[in-house]
Amino acid sequence: MLQKFDERNRDLLVNINGELVHRDKAGISPFDSAVQGGDAVWEGLRLYNGRIFKLHEHLERLERSAHGLSFAEIPPSEKIIQEIKRTLAANKMRDSVHIRLTLTRGIKITSGMDPRLNQSGPTLIVLAEHKAPVYAKTGLTLITSKMRRPPPEVLDARIHHANLLNSILAKIEANNAGADDALMLDTHGFVAETNATHVFIVRNGDLATSRCVACPEGITRAMVIEICAAQKIRCIETDLSVVDVYGANEIFCTGTMGELAAVTKIDNRQIGDGSVGPMTKRLSDLYAQRTASEGVQVV
Repeated sequence: MLQKFDERNRDLLVNINGELVHRDKAGISPFDSAVQGGDAVWEGLRLYNGRIFKLHEHLERLERSAHGLSFAEIPPSEKIIQEIKRTLAANKMRDSVHIRLTLTRGIKITSGMDPRLNQSGPTLIVLAEHKAPVYAKTGLTLITSKMRRPPPEVLDARIHHANLLNSILAKIEANNAGADDALMLDTHGFVAETNATHVFIVRNGDLATSRCVACPEGITRAMVIEICAAQKIRCIETDLSVVDVYGANEIFCTGTMGELAAVTKIDNRQIGDGSVGPMTKRLSDLYAQRTASEGVQVV
């Protein structure tokens, strides 16, 4: 599942605070908060035929996260959308594009942790790449990570921050085990999410997913719950143990970068019959119908 370089991205123009620069010349200051302490928030967006799916929901989460970190200044959504449009136009992009939107606290007047050292406003980075959904449609293999997701009293997962070391360490475990990704538990032993995506299980035709306690409020996750409600498919948010996961008929992951992706094996245990299940296929098709017809026109 290792992503490969796409030749179409060789001469990308990256938008840093409104300046469009070649990817090889793009850079931010060593005094920027993202470099100094991972002090930034981010969103992943996907462009479908000139429209960004759930754009306003992503920008609202970005703003909530920045408020959660007490950013002194947050660009208005209109300004961010304008810079996204400029970036896509400069790169002549229209479809099958992933946009990494990063907002840092900005440049410090000297090295240090104190946010009062940030006196020049935030740094906005718009990175758009030609990128198809990254997960194989044939099914993923997971391992359960030894790394735990912190509870809200340690670091609230609803802050969609850019300090991803917890997830990176779990991903390293998955790599070392020859798995695609790692399932991460909270400090009570309940499922949080994978290192990169939310998790749903299917059991006897019903769906269940983790509560948003040790995982962020996912945009794609919310879309799946909405689709289930419209289709009269029972879907609950609850505490899930590893035993619940092992006993599922189907498992799938959700996220903007990978959409819906089936999980066919976890900890060397086969899930269901080891193939992509009918509920996962059904919800994937329904999700694709929504992305094909909805979104904010930006191109």
